[in-house]
Amino acid sequence: MTATTMTTPVGAGRRAGAGTRTGQLTGTWTLLRLALRRDRLLIPIWVIALGGSFSSVGTSIASLYDTAARRAELAASMNGNSSVRALCGPVFADSVGGLVSWRMACFGGALAAVMSLIVVIRHTREEEETGRQEMLSSAMVGRRAPLTAALLVAVLTNTALALVIAVGMVGSGAGGTGAVALALAVAGTGVLFACTAATAAQFTESARLAKGLTATVIGGAFVLKAAGDAATDDGSSVLTWLSPLGWAENVRAYAQTRWWVLLVMVAAIVVQAVLAYALAGRRDVGMSFLATRPGPAQGRISSASGLALRLQRGALTGWTLSFAVVGVVFGGLTHGAADLVGDNPQTREIFERMGGQTGLTDAFLAAMISMLGMVAALYIVASVLRLHGEETAGHAEPVLACGVGRLRWAAGHLVIAFGGAALIMVVGGLGLAVGYGHRLPAVVGASLVQLPAIWLLGGVAVLLYGALPKAAAASWGVAGICLALGWIGPALNLPQPVMDMSPFTHLPKLPGGSGMEWGPVLALTAVTVALLGAGTAALRRRDVLT
Repeated sequence: MTATTMTTPVGAGRRAGAGTRTGQLTGTWTLLRLALRRDRLLIPIWVIALGGSFSSVGTSIASLYDTAARRAELAASMNGNSSVRALCGPVFADSVGGLVSWRMACFGGALAAVMSLIVVIRHTREEEETGRQEMLSSAMVGRRAPLTAALLVAVLTNTALALVIAVGMVGSGAGGTGAVALALAVAGTGVLFACTAATAAQFTESARLAKGLTATVIGGAFVLKAAGDAATDDGSSVLTWLSPLGWAENVRAYAQTRWWVLLVMVAAIVVQAVLAYALAGRRDVGMSFLATRPGPAQGRISSASGLALRLQRGALTGWTLSFAVVGVVFGGLTHGAADLVGDNPQTREIFERMGGQTGLTDAFLAAMISMLGMVAALYIVASVLRLHGEETAGHAEPVLACGVGRLRWAAGHLVIAFGGAALIMVVGGLGLAVGYGHRLPAVVGASLVQLPAIWLLGGVAVLLYGALPKAAAASWGVAGICLALGWIGPALNLPQPVMDMSPFTHLPKLPGGSGMEWGPVLALTAVTVALLGAGTAALRRRDVLT
């Protein structure tokens, strides 16, 4: 059945204007309200957490570098370090706002892009993959209404993000037109990659693959920007200008703002949106331009664990390669840790709170390893929740109907989730050691010490999925809170009881520190085992979602 035949009920085409542009958008506002209702928790959490981080960084910079001389010294040292430029970009102004723009324009734009791709794929390709879009299209819903509603959700989300960023920058004392320019640059990047996701959704039948394609584009944009910024200290490299993330930094908020760069973003948004709409109008619902290849005549997967590996191997490979690259970059930055900190005692104190009290180099290494661990928590949550995706898509029920028990089915995915977390941390540690050029056993060992905290968050995801499957997405919120505490908490010097909410706070600070402390490691491992037991027991008792 094609999308054309499913636009409206029989005999209703003329009343709904099925052959007109208006008819193709019929039902958009209803779908928009439905999407906003479904994302009523996800979107506010993303917007508040990401938008609030800008004001937090502004407040922190104003406190740490409270004189113009200190800020100028920081800007000069950062522009003179190619590794730092590759990571954050060049500094265009040494004001508080300029330093916030340097620190957050690229990262904020990348996170806004991730938020946008999740929203767009969730309300387009995922709806088609689960069959819900076919039911909606059998009613009076135009063929382009779902895509329009998804893009409108992304636009509204990024608009809210821009408002939070602008208001937060004003609150941190770095207001003015620079705040507006920074907010528009980050939000514009988010909308641009929302259109990228909308285009990717037309080429593949799998929501997972559509997310992977868009994430690959985001990663490629970051690599181009990093290579360009490492080569020049003024953002003028051709490689930087080939990257939308490079456009965000080249808006140059708080430094003779280039408003015209925002017009480049708008042009790219329009081109991608037109392409997405053109492609959406030329395919059937549930189909794609890159058709899935038929499998072999005889099945090659003989077990539930083999199926789990087949489903998750792409994500695991991507995470592993990413951790290898990021580890090498962070390891290279270790040699310039003294330049990063300078003679500012407050900055040194932040790194010591993050990584321990025994020397700046050890503290920096420990802080970077901790950051890798907190990011790895996102991998384990995503991997565990693949069980939820398989169940809600109706793929789990045929497997369970063939004599495969629930625990055996779940165990295949959990082994990939928990074992994969260990793999990417080892690879990340190896990358750090290679980039630093020293102390391979100590760095890899310190990376493995992060596993109890990572596994505990995976255990929380298992418990929520097993006992409260409709609330399983809350696992992302738990992991996000831990990431925010580890990233912003030390800079804001949050009270220790607040920091203790994150399991990463309780781990020994390695390498260096006071040495290995087995008590917290064993305690977190025991809690993880309890969570896994409770989650799998609940999974055995409840009904399968349909």
